[in-house]
Amino acid sequence: MTMQSNRMCTLIVLVALAAVGGSVPAHAEDTQQMVTLDPRKLEYTPIPDMPACASAAILRGNPRFGPAWVLLKLASGCQVPWHWHSANETVVVISGRGALTMKDGPPLQFAPGAYASLPSHHQHHANCTRTCLLFNSADAAFDIHYVDAKGEEVSADKVLKPSAKPKTEKK
Repeated sequence: MTMQSNRMCTLIVLVALAAVGGSVPAHAEDTQQMVTLDPRKLEYTPIPDMPACASAAILRGNPRFGPAWVLLKLASGCQVPWHWHSANETVVVISGRGALTMKDGPPLQFAPGAYASLPSHHQHHANCTRTCLLFNSADAAFDIHYVDAKGEEVSADKVLKPSAKPKTEKK
């Protein structure tokens, strides 16, 4: 990454944090001490019930039990099928190419700084044609409920079939 790209990514993350600062309630354990994170040392881990091409690094909170901020990474060729969450979700694109398509709303083409606010139970899906890094916040514990073409809930096993090798990155 060039120095200009690093500055742009840092700026986008700062804007994202400012934009969603009020969307994650402050908890005593979150505010008792200063926290800084080096992006080169973040640990990305698989996300339960999500495609294998998706991983996340937790920035604040614990997505299994309550509100959280995470960096979400979707590999090139990654597709997250139609789904919804119980929590309200906010997404800010840091890098990559792809789209977030929402039911009854315009698609969000991924470009640095692109923003979406998704209310609880709002159906959407995502795809990445070039590795995507997204700032994601939720105001409650993370869950994911997949739906079929009719909007009826289906099991994760039904929609998360082993996928082919990830596509190579386009330059």
